[in-house]
Amino acid sequence: MPSPLVLDDPQLLRQQARIGAAWCDADDGGHLMVHDPASGALLAQVPRMGAAETGRAVDAAEAALPAWKRLDAGARGALLHQWNALVLQHAEDLARLLTAEQGKPLADARAEVGYAASFIAWYAEEARRTYGEVIPGPAGDRRLLALREPVGVCAAITPWNFPYAMVTRKAAAALAAGCTLVLKPAEQTPLCALALMELALRAGIPPGVLNVVTGDPVAIGGALTASPRVRKISFTGSTEVGRLLMRQSAPTLKKLSLELGGNAPFLVFEDADLDAAVEGLLTAKFRNAGQACIAANRIYVHDAVYDDFAARLARAAAALQVGPGAQPGVQIGPLIDADALAKVERHVADARAHGARVLAGGERHALGGTYYRPTVLADADARMLLAREETFGPVAPLFRFRSEEEAIAAANNVEFGLGAYLYSRDHARIWRCIDALETGMVGVNSGLISTAVAPFGGIKQSGFGREGARQGIEEYLVVKYVCLGGLG
Repeated sequence: MPSPLVLDDPQLLRQQARIGAAWCDADDGGHLMVHDPASGALLAQVPRMGAAETGRAVDAAEAALPAWKRLDAGARGALLHQWNALVLQHAEDLARLLTAEQGKPLADARAEVGYAASFIAWYAEEARRTYGEVIPGPAGDRRLLALREPVGVCAAITPWNFPYAMVTRKAAAALAAGCTLVLKPAEQTPLCALALMELALRAGIPPGVLNVVTGDPVAIGGALTASPRVRKISFTGSTEVGRLLMRQSAPTLKKLSLELGGNAPFLVFEDADLDAAVEGLLTAKFRNAGQACIAANRIYVHDAVYDDFAARLARAAAALQVGPGAQPGVQIGPLIDADALAKVERHVADARAHGARVLAGGERHALGGTYYRPTVLADADARMLLAREETFGPVAPLFRFRSEEEAIAAANNVEFGLGAYLYSRDHARIWRCIDALETGMVGVNSGLISTAVAPFGGIKQSGFGREGARQGIEEYLVVKYVCLGGLG
């Protein structure tokens, strides 16, 4: 099937899944079609697999596990370093592929490739640092040890919004720990995961250590959660699906990492540097057209600076360039699909019905398709859907507050607790807010907080577990206690 996507290395455009030592199709020959959200063009078709193929992927991961976990940490790290080098070597092709199937601007796609590679590089080094402990014993003839071992066969289910980074921050940590992995990428963006799989094989990662199955999320997820051989599942996605996976995993008592929905508050106090706050919000809100779990969703602005901040933000949002991601200078690409567009329109319509004023945008873009104009809404309040639900689109609603206590109460008055942002130059206030905000992460005077070297994750209904940093590899390890007696 011809594709409009042209790569310097055509082998990176894979249209088969990978199980063990073979690229393969679905048993019934079924396919998922992958489209460019900017143009609607058909890019590729990948296998629509189900439970049977997933079971074989688990077989392959289980067969590869003994040799992989026996391999010393330095050797695993060396293979990950080689994988990282290949990702960076093919960065431009990978960025083009990402823009084509996900829609984000090419500059952002290049940045994501580098971000994804940073997880591989980080965990290539962390493989050497899965230390155990020697514990002082209760008697002189004993030595007590706490050893850290790989949990075993793992599964990862990744989203479409960051289809490289969400794969590598799970897969690199799992492989560094000595686990093997079955990966199920999002139906909208399987090509990025398959390209990473191709490069992992070129790096020398043995067959079966990493497997990629594409297709039916219900059938694949059900097979992974039901299998007693899968000891760990890592999922990034909606809270609703996270709850389902947790229920399905209960009979086999799997170890879980769940990075779920967010509804991040962004607090602008009266002493904030307003230019810096606007710049930070452009990143925290409009990066990837607002399609990020830590995107600022509720912007709380002190009454004393509300009008000034709103005017500055509206001008900046209106100046953002909208268009196909491959077009030079574009800053906002299309939304991923028609459902995403419909949710944005529903939230804006509801906000307007409850009295919100449109300062910028507020409608579909003239380009048509799933393009939506960057939007700033004034006079937002707690009655509106966007105060309770994650919009996942380029819409910035501005809420007014008059005291620190009021802002914190509003920020915490949701079921989610992933990220939060605040802008202030009062250090005492900053620390009070850090302590009071009910989130797993806080950005202070910064709209960009994600990095491979820091722990990423939430609390409340935003899930549990951490990715990145040293905490990320711990999610793939278990502790074995050893009592050595008779040494007197």
